[in-house]
Amino acid sequence: MKIQRFLSDARLRRGAAVVLSALVLAACGTSKPKPAELPKSPEIMGVTQAWSFKLPDVEFPLVTDVSDDVVAVAGGDKGTVMAIDARTGKELWRVDVGAPLNAGVGSDGTLSAVVTRDNDLVALQGGHVLWKKNLGAETFTPPLVAGRRIFVQTADRTTSAWDGQSGRRLWTQTRNADALVLKRPGVLQAVDDALVAGVGARLVSMAATNGASRWEAPIASPRGTNDVERLADLTGTISVAGGTICARAYYANVGCVDANRGVLLWTKPATGSVGVSGDENTLYGVEQNGVVLSWRRRDGEQQWSNDAFKYRQLTAPLAAGRTLIIGEDGGNLLFLDRADGKLLARVSPDGSAIVADPVVAANTLVVVTAKGGVFGYRPK
Repeated sequence: MKIQRFLSDARLRRGAAVVLSALVLAACGTSKPKPAELPKSPEIMGVTQAWSFKLPDVEFPLVTDVSDDVVAVAGGDKGTVMAIDARTGKELWRVDVGAPLNAGVGSDGTLSAVVTRDNDLVALQGGHVLWKKNLGAETFTPPLVAGRRIFVQTADRTTSAWDGQSGRRLWTQTRNADALVLKRPGVLQAVDDALVAGVGARLVSMAATNGASRWEAPIASPRGTNDVERLADLTGTISVAGGTICARAYYANVGCVDANRGVLLWTKPATGSVGVSGDENTLYGVEQNGVVLSWRRRDGEQQWSNDAFKYRQLTAPLAAGRTLIIGEDGGNLLFLDRADGKLLARVSPDGSAIVADPVVAANTLVVVTAKGGVFGYRPK
């Protein structure tokens, strides 16, 4: 049943969520298709572990942030936040913010921010808490730290900007809220001098100085007979390259927009729930059933697909060098050839699921596992 896929990712803000879950589970059951057997690793490319760290177990949708050589990561239980020099593998600082986290972490390499389950926005610098402010609403999207400011988007469709040092709120933009929102990271990213956010199924460009809208473009048009079927929020990482911004609408479409004019260039049906990656020529994504896809960036035509990981839960892909790097829930880190999607190598950091989208800093691939392992890998 179509409604089943929303249960772990969606939240009703007007009540009745528990009733909805119970009814659907009773009607549909919880069985899942058996994942495909992983292909034997061809070891065409070599990968070595450069360093590792340990955080508390990660139980929330973690996003790892990178600024220059510094990687900021977070664990959920006590709100542990850590900064690592990816080049040397040195821990720069570590702090517990005193409460479990709901979203994290945003950082510019100096200033970092997370949001707790008590809806507190917490600003950190040098391993110390600068300030806390209650947002008054849940947040699942990590804060964005840029230009000495912290930008936040809450589940009630409010976007706000805060002074990084003082915690003074600079501006707020509020949109009409929907009954149902995704309980997973959405879109909030700096693009040149603008702030690009996902508001429902629309990609919105705002002036970072005051929140004024510059343009809006629909990646999907919500359809259906109820709130669940109409849910098409933008989710996960976006790809900014070649003068375009490409994004995913949850279980609906992928699409690209002209970054300057806000004109929708194309959309294609895609039933996935994590973000996209790419370069000026190609866009990459994964479907909810574990199929990996490549689209031509200029018009959205499919270039190749790989179903070798079918029915495995995959992270968003990372395009880096000749490879497409993807984590999966069986604990493997997959390295695919960007030209045709074929497997080049795979490694297993600690046997637990890869829970954060892979990132690259200082020529080091950084991944985080469900057991709280933080690993840095480099190609041989």
